[in-house]
Amino acid sequence: MRKALQPLDGERTTFLGTFERSGTKRGWRGDEPTVLLKDIRTLAGDPICDHLWFNLTKQFQALEIAPGDAVQFDARVKEYEKGYKGRREDVYVPIEIDYKLSHPTKVRKVQP
Repeated sequence: MRKALQPLDGERTTFLGTFERSGTKRGWRGDEPTVLLKDIRTLAGDPICDHLWFNLTKQFQALEIAPGDAVQFDARVKEYEKGYKGRREDVYVPIEIDYKLSHPTKVRKVQP
């Protein structure tokens, strides 16, 4: 659980992260491109979480970022359920509440 995000639930705040790599996830219309940011921190330098995946939005695409680039962005802290919600009996991953950053805006490259 990302405990550092829990007190910020519902708030829109500015964060810093380091671009690690691009990837994909399975979506309704096929594979969707994603971006992995690691070492997510507040502007004050307080650690928030070790990594987060984001959809490759137009703002991320426009940056033309390379691995190791520092990225600053605004995002809203949201609660979500994680765990297995299927019907298979041989898979047991309990459902629990976690926190994520959603709707990143004002995405820009910064000097580390």
